[in-house]
Amino acid sequence: MATADSIYVDPSALLKLYLHEPESRGMVAWRTKVAGPLTVTHHGRVELVNGIALAAHRQLIDEPAFNGALAALDDDFEQGRLVQADLLWRAALKRAAELSRQHSRTLGTRSLDVLHVASALELGFRTFISFDTRQQNLVRAVGLKLFLPVR
Repeated sequence: MATADSIYVDPSALLKLYLHEPESRGMVAWRTKVAGPLTVTHHGRVELVNGIALAAHRQLIDEPAFNGALAALDDDFEQGRLVQADLLWRAALKRAAELSRQHSRTLGTRSLDVLHVASALELGFRTFISFDTRQQNLVRAVGLKLFLPVR
């Protein structure tokens, strides 16, 4: 199994650690086995906060669950279980544009999904976790190893 410092986890997959979703059990089980901090980009952190807020907006979670999920996310950053990536944005955006030109027409990947794959490549990650089929196809197309935590 790869170590946390070699794995890029898509924020929609990380979100499963903070909300009860179908893949949450697998993500929690995987996270208990993987030591070290997981890297999150600035846009990934925004996506995590927004995902929790959207769950509240859609009434999938109540106010205490909303506050608890945000507090758990903040605590993970404060305690070093999640760390902010130092990403060169020009390079990541340039790489994302190249990946979009090469793959989005055939794979149907969304811009944020492409940006996360480009970020993983720019940060030197070799393994990628995603539950999104189109993003998984892009991950494979660029030569990253796809890992799916299941229980």
